[in-house]
Amino acid sequence: MEIGRYHWMYPGSKNHQYHPVPTLGDRASPLSSPGCFECCIKCLGGVPYASLVATILCFSGVALFCGCGHVALAGTVAILEQHFSTNTSDHALLSEVIQLMQYVIYGIASFFFLYGIILLAEGFYTTSAVKELHGEFKTTACGRCISGMFVFLTYVLGVAWLGVFGFSAVPVFMFYNIWSTCEVIKSPQTNGTAGVEQICVDIRQYGIIPWNAFPGKICGSALENICNTNEFYMSYHLFIVACAGAGATVIALIHFLMILSSNWAYLKDASKMQAYQDIKAKEEQELQDIQSRSKEQLNSYT
Repeated sequence: MEIGRYHWMYPGSKNHQYHPVPTLGDRASPLSSPGCFECCIKCLGGVPYASLVATILCFSGVALFCGCGHVALAGTVAILEQHFSTNTSDHALLSEVIQLMQYVIYGIASFFFLYGIILLAEGFYTTSAVKELHGEFKTTACGRCISGMFVFLTYVLGVAWLGVFGFSAVPVFMFYNIWSTCEVIKSPQTNGTAGVEQICVDIRQYGIIPWNAFPGKICGSALENICNTNEFYMSYHLFIVACAGAGATVIALIHFLMILSSNWAYLKDASKMQAYQDIKAKEEQELQDIQSRSKEQLNSYT
């Protein structure tokens, strides 16, 4: 007999009565019930990590493109006004276009902030982990139609951002040509020679200012001074970062497109499984009704 598990109620009595003392195994252990750690693990299992990564990448790319592109456009206008087109009327149209593009950048940032949140929410509601957390849910034709609409809209936005990515590479190409020309001027082979003043950059050939703009062309040491300015340095590198941000946005949209396509296929399969289960439940119910009627008829005969 285990002395530690029993205690005597009446030591002086003949019939020794004892009662078992509850042990740790008989009590409800706090570790047996789901605690905070298990709940956290279960909640983390319901996070659509693919959609989350795509959302972060999309936000980062759009933020880089919009922020750096806005500042770079302002620096480009300052360079044109100070060095390549001193007459305001020559680049008035370009200034209006750049100002319009800056407003478009504000709209793009706002739209993709909202669209990224919507796609992330759609990822939460279509992931299989949510079904494990909240139980089975019935898919509807409206839900599948909305998922298909997101697939189509994301595809269109991806194609559009491919064009934006290509368009954002144009100013990078222009600034690279100017920078490479300045590097030729700074090279030991041409530095200090008379041929330096014959090395020029004509910004009018890119079509951003008219051919009658004055001076339009900068040569030699004047061009080298432009490359040494803070506006040129900042605009050049900001355009590079903006182009990289546009590329990151394209990758994010492609990622979103794969996720949405898989979610749409998942909902389609779930709807078929739902229809199968409904038919199966209906047939089982009919079979039970037939069996019950058969038993009633047998009982009536007896």
